[in-house]
Amino acid sequence: MAGTSTREGSLEAPTRHPIDWKNPAYYDEAKVLAEMERVFEICHGCRRCVSLCNSFPALFDLIDSSDSMEMDGVKKDDYWKVVEHCYLCDLCFLTKCPYVPPHEWNLDFPHLMLQAKAVKYKKEGASLRDRVLSSTDMVGRIAGIPVVSQVVNKMNTVPAFRAQLERFFGVHANAALPKFHSRPMRSRIAPKSGDGAVAAGPTRGRVALFATCYGNRNEPQIGEDLVAVFEHNGIPVTIAPKERCCGMPKLELGDLEAVAAAKEENIPVLAKMVDEGWDIVGVVPSCVLMFKQELPLMFPDDPEVAKVRDAIYDPFEYLMLRHKDGKLRTDFAKPLGKVSYQASCHQRVQRIGNKTRDALQLVPGTQVDVIERCSGHDGTYAVKKEYHEISMKIGRPVANKVRQFGADHYCADCAMAGHQIANGLADGSHPKHPITLLRMAYGI
Repeated sequence: MAGTSTREGSLEAPTRHPIDWKNPAYYDEAKVLAEMERVFEICHGCRRCVSLCNSFPALFDLIDSSDSMEMDGVKKDDYWKVVEHCYLCDLCFLTKCPYVPPHEWNLDFPHLMLQAKAVKYKKEGASLRDRVLSSTDMVGRIAGIPVVSQVVNKMNTVPAFRAQLERFFGVHANAALPKFHSRPMRSRIAPKSGDGAVAAGPTRGRVALFATCYGNRNEPQIGEDLVAVFEHNGIPVTIAPKERCCGMPKLELGDLEAVAAAKEENIPVLAKMVDEGWDIVGVVPSCVLMFKQELPLMFPDDPEVAKVRDAIYDPFEYLMLRHKDGKLRTDFAKPLGKVSYQASCHQRVQRIGNKTRDALQLVPGTQVDVIERCSGHDGTYAVKKEYHEISMKIGRPVANKVRQFGADHYCADCAMAGHQIANGLADGSHPKHPITLLRMAYGI
C-alpha cells in the first residue's frame, strides 16, 4: 500500500503527535542526538526540502564535506548547526516531507528541532540578546513609553547607532526593525457588547480580537483596519480584556516553561470569552497557529486549550467562511490593481486554504499574484547578526517576484514578512497588510 510504503511515502493526511515536554526523557540529549541521526539520514536520502530554509543546506553541506560523504562522517556536535537554522516554519512537515506520521518512519523534522532546542535551552539557557528579543511583552512595554518610543524609532534609523547595536548586541545593522507606538492597539479598540451579531456557518458573528504583541505595539493600524472591515460587514469586534505574548518567540527559543506560563495567562481569558459567545481572531498568523496547533499539542488533555483552538480564526479565514454563507459585502469601491501576495508560512500550515487571496480576488479590477515561498524573516532570525544575510537570501526570490510582477501593492499576512520583502526590494517602497488593502477596496 502506498500509504505505508517506506519508499513512496504516506498518502494519508499528516498528523502530529503530542509534545511530551513534561516527561524528563524528552530532555535526554543522547536520545535526541540518536533521533537526529536517524532523521538526518532519511533527509540525506531525500533532499526534497533543500530550498525551504538553511537547516537543510547546512545538513547536506556537513554530509557532503565529510570524509565518508554519509551521515556517519558527521560529528554529533555539528548537529546543532542544523538545529540553529530551524525557525519552526513547519513547511517541511506540511508541504514537502513524504515520511511524516502516519508513515512508519514517523518523521517530524520541526518538532525534533523543537525538542533539540528545548534540550539546549535547559542545558545552557540563552544569550541576553535572545532572551530580550523573545521577550516581546517586556520590549513593547518599555519601547512603547511616550518619548521613549520616539527615541527608539529615531535611533534605529541612525547608521552609527545600528553599527554599535550590531557590534555589542548582535542585531544586524541592515535588518528591518519594527517601529514602536506609544498608543497601542489595545487602547484604540473600545469594548463592545456584541449586540447585533449574525451567525454564519461555524462563525457566531462577533469577534474578540487578540491583538498580539506585534499588532499591539508595532503596527496598531492593522487592528484598526481589521475592526473597520469586520464592522463594515456587520461583525461587532471587541478586544480581549487581557493578554500577553502567545508564546511563539519562547517556543522558538526552546523555553517551554515560558510558553506554559504565557498559556496560563491567555487561555483562561480567551476561554471565558468563547463561553460568552465570542469567536477569537488574531492579526498575526504565528499567534493564531500557536493557539490552533502548538498549545493543543503541548497540553492535549486541557479542555480550555481545546476550546480556544476550536474558536480561533485567521482574519481572512473568518471572512471567507462568512462569504460562503453570503454574509460578506462585495460592494467594493476601489480596485487594487496588481497585488503581490506572499503567503505566510504559519498561515499556510493552518490548513485553511488560500483565504487571503480569495478575498482580495473578490475586488473588481484586482489581480493577485500568490508567492508561496518563505520570506526568511521568522520574527527574530532575520534581525540576528549571524543569520541576517542568510534570511535575505531565503527571501530574495520573493522580492524578485514582486519586481517581476510590477505590483501596485505587495503584502503578507505576517506584517514582519512584508517588511522583510521591502528590505529585499530596497527601493523605498512599503508593504500594506492585506486587511488594509481590503479596507482600501471598501473605501471606508
